[in-house]
Amino acid sequence: MPLLKLEDTYLHKGKRKALVALLREKGIKSERVLDAINKLPRHFFFDSALVSHAYEDKAFPIGEGQTISQPYTVAFQTELLDIKPGDKVLEIGTGSGYQGSILHLLGAEVFTIEYQKKLYEGTKRFLARLGIEMKLFYGDGTGGLPENAPFDKIIVTAGAPVVPESLVQQLKIGGILVIPVGSRGKQTMLKITKKSTKEVQREEYEGFAFVPLLGKEGWN
Repeated sequence: MPLLKLEDTYLHKGKRKALVALLREKGIKSERVLDAINKLPRHFFFDSALVSHAYEDKAFPIGEGQTISQPYTVAFQTELLDIKPGDKVLEIGTGSGYQGSILHLLGAEVFTIEYQKKLYEGTKRFLARLGIEMKLFYGDGTGGLPENAPFDKIIVTAGAPVVPESLVQQLKIGGILVIPVGSRGKQTMLKITKKSTKEVQREEYEGFAFVPLLGKEGWN
């Protein structure tokens, strides 16, 4: 996890404004999402060796074979979730903690699961240092958190071979699941809205690439 001092300079703030302008040009419409990205210093979530790249619209490695997602992807998934203040949100794949922190800034109560123990431990310490409150768990996120269900929203930040049925079951009626599904190298982003216990509505968006979702209902 980051070793740098947590300093947010005028230069960093200027780069964030430029990033937000780029995301707006790329089609992100939610001003609440854009405002959260503008407020949260992404460079805090980078190792010092990569910090100069923090405001590029690219994904970067964070260790343990994982990445911090491209800002556009973070914004796109977050916009699809349509977070309302007070929403109870489950995140599968804590990673660096950046995506969860955006959800937190939008007023969500965030439950987040990380499969890689070393990453989980480091991110938990780091988020405490930032003062960002989330409920962090270590383990297989493909099974969700049945003991804490149901959730208003669920977001998966790794590419799945199929939609884990456990996650659909843990959604409230009217809840939204956003998950990339496909091969290991290319996925389609799905927005699944739970209409009833037996009916879901699916929307599809092409052209995404995530690290593989590991676990019982993911890639082994």
